[in-house]
Amino acid sequence: MTAAPPDHIEATSPHVMNTYGRLPIALSHGQGCRVWDVNGKSYLDALGGIAVNTVGHNHPKLVAALRDQVGKIIHSSNYYHVPLQETLAAKLVELSGLENVFFCSTGLEANEAALKLARKFGHDKGIERPEIVVYEKAFHGRSIATLSATGNPKVQAGFGPLVEGFIRVPINDINELKVATEGNPNVVAVFFEAIQGEGGVHPMDNAYLQQVRALCDERDWLLMIDEVQCGMGRTGKWFAHQWAGIKPDVMPLAKGLGSGVPVGAVVAGPKAAHIFGPGNHGTTFGGNPLAMRAGVETIRIMEEEGLMANAVVVGDHLQAALRRELGGVPGFKEVRGKGLMLGVELTKPCGVLVSRAAENGLLISVTADTVIRMVPSLIMTTAEADEVVAILCPLIKQLLQEGA
Repeated sequence: MTAAPPDHIEATSPHVMNTYGRLPIALSHGQGCRVWDVNGKSYLDALGGIAVNTVGHNHPKLVAALRDQVGKIIHSSNYYHVPLQETLAAKLVELSGLENVFFCSTGLEANEAALKLARKFGHDKGIERPEIVVYEKAFHGRSIATLSATGNPKVQAGFGPLVEGFIRVPINDINELKVATEGNPNVVAVFFEAIQGEGGVHPMDNAYLQQVRALCDERDWLLMIDEVQCGMGRTGKWFAHQWAGIKPDVMPLAKGLGSGVPVGAVVAGPKAAHIFGPGNHGTTFGGNPLAMRAGVETIRIMEEEGLMANAVVVGDHLQAALRRELGGVPGFKEVRGKGLMLGVELTKPCGVLVSRAAENGLLISVTADTVIRMVPSLIMTTAEADEVVAILCPLIKQLLQEGA
């Protein structure tokens, strides 16, 4: 006789290293912008796997393509040509206006490759100790090099000594950038997120992006724009910097590129496209056929279903609804972002809202202590956006009244 299943399954991972502050939730499946946990509870997913699940959960076109690819070949290694690498690279070159692509598996790896490109660019020019301009509140990853480029002392603590060669400046101030680099012959690149994600959803101004592009041209620096979180259509253009009408020399990508299958990429323009040669950089898993198929199909679905236009419509709708509900509420500071990359900043820490929202069937995150971040799948509808507001805003108001 088979024992009856338990009424409630505990979400625990006692043999997994304790590196995350997890909620007591284990998800089992999803459909569109909704997911269900192992106990059958439903959630509206406004986090999208942290800007990863571009086309939502269980998209029939993506599922069919991945099943087809799994039945052919998953991995081959980069000893051999991988035709799907060329297919995806050609598409990324077309969308970006750049020249070629290196494939890896994560955003961290893409940013690490960008840092190596910048250093070799400097060494090729005879600069012995190249330096790279990075930004306050930036987040580029958790390897020692990308951690050093990151502008968050909390995540750096305990991992010194950090890698040298970084000059840190505030965002959106061209004079600060000029002062910090004045007379320094070792500067080789400027590296930043077009919209800072982990740092609190802080966009770079279009005018500032244009000024930095001009300064890099003037001083023969690489302009390297981290589009890992804000790229792949999230803001309503393929890459967030395109709103400013500029092109970077180096552009790391990941997250939404494979709709959940790990894919990272570094897209390079003419100035950086031929810095690396055989033996300068590499990866075992990067560019494997399954990941490449995921990238190709993600872009195909985005184009066929008009998901960038949808990101603008639903994002604008969501921003307007949040401002309407929260405007004038003591403790509400602002809503910022673009498309479906939004941050709601409060005047007090709000990390508790992550669990409170989940209890009410909504998945969000909180970053930089006081910023509620929403980066849902690009298929989200205005009706689902209204549902986000209906669940979230009362929780925000309640939190802001506590201890007032």
